[in-house]
Amino acid sequence: MGVRSAKGSAKGVGAANSADGGTTTRASAVGKGPAPAPKRAKSTTSSLVELVVIIAIAVLLAIGIQAFIIKPYRIPSGSMEPTLIKGQRVLVDRIGMDFGKPHVGEIAVFHPPEGAENEQCGPVARTTITFGGAPCDQTNPQEASVNFIKRIVAGPGDSLYVKEGHVYRAAAGTNRFVRESDPYIKPCGGVQECNFTTPIKIPAGHWFMMGDNRGESDDSRFWGPVPTSWIIGDAFATYWPPDRIGTL
Repeated sequence: MGVRSAKGSAKGVGAANSADGGTTTRASAVGKGPAPAPKRAKSTTSSLVELVVIIAIAVLLAIGIQAFIIKPYRIPSGSMEPTLIKGQRVLVDRIGMDFGKPHVGEIAVFHPPEGAENEQCGPVARTTITFGGAPCDQTNPQEASVNFIKRIVAGPGDSLYVKEGHVYRAAAGTNRFVRESDPYIKPCGGVQECNFTTPIKIPAGHWFMMGDNRGESDDSRFWGPVPTSWIIGDAFATYWPPDRIGTL
């Protein structure tokens, strides 16, 4: 890039046969031949600097995009099957949270409360969770550093209960429970984790998260709703593996 060929760099330089078979040098051309060499070196150095700058800018843009706009994530488990399988990769919109708010039905990446990986409900671990009773309605105020991905099934002020893996939600300000339209879930198969039939109300500024694989998901049923500020963004597309590329 930007390197020019040195055409005619030896113009006038060379030997001419003399009458006696010897050679004479055209002095007028001496000194002009080597001139393009520094130009070639300078041009090569300039191109290398340009390449380094371009690569640096591309890296900085990639880092900036991941930090503030779009970030890729890998699905670590089967809790979102059949929608997302283990090892699948998704793109998450990070900037959308700055201009709007989460909504019921979207798939979100977020930080769960501290202790979520041990199914801790609230600031102090509840020794037992009563299946068939109420799902966890408390949240440990300490935010964990790990990333979870689940579907938002209820928002601030909503009430809900879970029966056979299906969410029954009463929108904020109403008492009418309606079963979610959930063709995306994996049926529970009668496991006890699928029934929390005592309704709870979601606190202001919190969201209730559940995996689509309702019988095999560690979610808000066990460790409570998630504050809005802990939500990183919504997963809007999948780019790997190739046969699952598409929008969500």
